[in-house]
Amino acid sequence: MSTIVAVLKNNIACIAADSLTSFGDTRQAAEYVTDSDKILPFGEQCYIGIVGSAAHHLVMQNLFAKHADKIDFSDRFSIFESMRQIHPILKEEYFLNSKDDDDDSYESSRVDALIVNRSGIFGLYSLREVDQYSRFWAVGSGAEFALGAMKVAYELFDDAQAVARAGIEAGACFDNSSSLPMTSYSLETG
Repeated sequence: MSTIVAVLKNNIACIAADSLTSFGDTRQAAEYVTDSDKILPFGEQCYIGIVGSAAHHLVMQNLFAKHADKIDFSDRFSIFESMRQIHPILKEEYFLNSKDDDDDSYESSRVDALIVNRSGIFGLYSLREVDQYSRFWAVGSGAEFALGAMKVAYELFDDAQAVARAGIEAGACFDNSSSLPMTSYSLETG
């Protein structure tokens, strides 16, 4: 899977990700893949980091290009509404297998992501849940390690990118599905 983190501190939002892609037991390190960045830009001043299937990255790149008019990541409700609009597109045009668990209340988009923009940092989850975070958050298989590291780093560093780096480095150190190098993007909020 991956480790993706988002940090908001001193009116700066930072999103960062590891760079390892894996297919089962096969690891594709960044030095062998020309497109190892797990963070996608969307419009001006918006970044989205997606975990899960490696196919999500290319699908979302294509979807952003073809259906940008249906996507607004500016706030919590707009993110929810955008995912509600693009869920049928994911199923019809990209053949998303939305079958996850029979006990789920809703069909899954199978997309978990962090979004950073001028409004702050947001988590987007497979049943189209959207949360806005006030300090930091992490998704992916290395998330637990990243959250612990960022909890400590948040009080130690004034720089959002330094806090994000602590999270990614912890994920890369302890999660076997994450690896350095890290990519990151920062922007001013407000």
